[in-house]
Amino acid sequence: MAVSTSSLSPGDGSLRGGPSTLTPPLGSATESSLDSGILLDRSLDRDLRLSRWMGWRLRLLVVTALAGCVGLFFLARWLGDPPHIDASWRTNPLGQLELVSSSDPQLQPHVGRALIGIVGGEVSVAVPDALALQRSSRWLISDADRERHRALHEQIAGALAQQNVKLFFSDGDMVQLKLQRRGFAGLGGMFWLLSAFALVLYLVAMVVLLAKPTGRNLLYAVMALCQTGNLAFIAVESTLELALPPPFPAIDMPLRMAFDLVTAAAMINATCLHPRRLPGAGWIALTAWTSSAALALLIAQGALAEPWWWTQGTVSVMGALAIGLLTWSYRIEPHPFAMVLRRFGIVTIGTWVLLTLALAAASRVPGVQHNIASIGSMIWYVFLASLLLLVPFLSKSQQIMREFSLLAAISTVATSLDLLFVAVFSFGQFASLTLSLFLSLGVYAGARQWILNQLLGNSMLTTERMFEQLYRIAREVEDHPERTPVLLSHLLRELFEPMEVVVVNKRSPVIRVVADGSAMILPVPQLGGDNGIDEAEPRAIVLRFAHRGRRLFTSDDARLADRIVEQLRRAVAFDKAVEQGRTEERSRLAQDLHDDIGARLLTLMYKAHSPEMEEYVRHTLQDLKTLTRGLAAANHRLSHAAAEWKADLTQRLTAAHVDLGWNCSFDEDLLLTVVQWSALTRVLRELVSNIISHSQARRVDIDFSLEGDRVDLTVTDNGIGRNPRAWSHGLGLGGVRKRVKQLGGEVEWREVSPHGIACRVTIRDFSARH
Repeated sequence: MAVSTSSLSPGDGSLRGGPSTLTPPLGSATESSLDSGILLDRSLDRDLRLSRWMGWRLRLLVVTALAGCVGLFFLARWLGDPPHIDASWRTNPLGQLELVSSSDPQLQPHVGRALIGIVGGEVSVAVPDALALQRSSRWLISDADRERHRALHEQIAGALAQQNVKLFFSDGDMVQLKLQRRGFAGLGGMFWLLSAFALVLYLVAMVVLLAKPTGRNLLYAVMALCQTGNLAFIAVESTLELALPPPFPAIDMPLRMAFDLVTAAAMINATCLHPRRLPGAGWIALTAWTSSAALALLIAQGALAEPWWWTQGTVSVMGALAIGLLTWSYRIEPHPFAMVLRRFGIVTIGTWVLLTLALAAASRVPGVQHNIASIGSMIWYVFLASLLLLVPFLSKSQQIMREFSLLAAISTVATSLDLLFVAVFSFGQFASLTLSLFLSLGVYAGARQWILNQLLGNSMLTTERMFEQLYRIAREVEDHPERTPVLLSHLLRELFEPMEVVVVNKRSPVIRVVADGSAMILPVPQLGGDNGIDEAEPRAIVLRFAHRGRRLFTSDDARLADRIVEQLRRAVAFDKAVEQGRTEERSRLAQDLHDDIGARLLTLMYKAHSPEMEEYVRHTLQDLKTLTRGLAAANHRLSHAAAEWKADLTQRLTAAHVDLGWNCSFDEDLLLTVVQWSALTRVLRELVSNIISHSQARRVDIDFSLEGDRVDLTVTDNGIGRNPRAWSHGLGLGGVRKRVKQLGGEVEWREVSPHGIACRVTIRDFSARH
């Protein structure tokens, strides 16, 4: 079962569309390219594809659709024309045909009686048995039973071909009936349902093949057409009353076995080519096709003993080989399609093997074998046809595929258990059905979440971590908008766990899933305002192979990514609004301090009664100017801030007759936020004030360094301070600890030799704290 894909070239950052397979027309061609950003080009491309479709392929599709509808009409008319007996039959414990019900008044008195003979014209059939109700010789294990089944059906069909027939019952009575044609209404609802299903599968195969005539799509069409044939045979067999019309008894077994063998060979060929071409793919496919063709030819010629076992075993081996090839493909390149197809393959082949074993176990009980062959085989073929029908829409209808997979899984388990209970434990129909449904629903209810996780995968990024990452990225993007693609890529990598994340210089107007779900394209949002990424150079993030290649991207993933981008955009806008409000409030406070408190201090300085008081007020006024200038500025260059710190501390220490040793080094002239500038300024002032007030020091050495993202600040004095661990930390030293902690750092006081105290401040992630 092949599906389309595309590959990403990390070297040139472009998405190259690969061969498209199993895709609906008019859909996936544009999705596999990143060059469709210009609306005019996309419009012209759509017009070109539409005009191309209005050519020979569209006309051929109409012809094939009409051929399918006409074929169904003639099949129904052919089945409705022959005369028939309006009655229902079943097998009694003795293996005889027993009349169950009839709307014919002549037959109603004989309900519950066994039919022992049929005479029509010159054709007579004595004692028809349970093989008359066996719908298909395809599921008869014994060669002798298969030959007797063909002969019996041909005899009964010959007898019923006459307009007048005689039926002999076990009570000795004989009923002579004039048969009537059944018409379309007499074919039954099951015939029309299966026929419609076969017609839809046939049309989907033709659409896929004509939309993109490639080798992979041809393989899909071959598998779909083979299963269309199987469904058509099952539909015909559903009209069975006592016999199949000729030539179905003769062609049923060889044709249906050929359908199964061709499907298995096409499946091997498809897994060799998709999702990637395997080494030696040509030889593997050739071996599969040769084996299937040789086996089908031998079966058709009747030259092979036990053809049923040969067919069942060959299909089982090829199914296991296909699963092995998908595993090999996944190890070479962890494409999620390999994992998805392998899961469906395991369920499909497992059910096939279970059906084979159930029929073999029930081979000695004709009635049970008939039920398993009729019901079990039909469920298996409908399940396989449903998978083929939905594969082209795998990347478009993830929710439908998920729910269908769950429904198919629980139905398969229930049916398999029902067949097992009937065949092995000889339970009654009601008891086996009830028990199998109860057990299946119990397993399903307990394992639903695990099944969903296996089908779709689950993200390891918790909600708490995701929001933490979002707001950390928002703060960093606000300062460094050029890093938006890198930061957003990191978040998406944690959320979806892709095998590859690439930033490409391409335009993508919206978030979309491409390459049938193996990749997702996300446009990089403009989050930095005027200083952000230049809109003339659009960027897009391409993620490939979600959950380490174990699942496909879905439309739910695209919506989640869109919500994340929107939340990131709102977070950045919120931070900008908050920062703008802070800046305006700081400017107002600075202006009020300058106009009010500054004016009062200036008046007080001129009215001072002594030079010492005038000098003290002058220093206070200088500190106030420094504070208001810092509040009014949104940020500060580290070099400017260091110069202000040195000038301020020099002035204060000189007035206290203390020498200053200053050493400042940094490898990057950062822009300090108001929080960082304010905290460092107050820490330095408080430490120096504490030294002037208490240490009686004659010298203070200040060493400030910034290396990478680590800040080290050391303030050392040669005063009389001792044993800092015994100090009582009041408002001053407590304020130092609080402001250092606000920056994410640590502070420590220790004695130095021969005398004095050193205070060391360490901030390891300086830029992470604003």
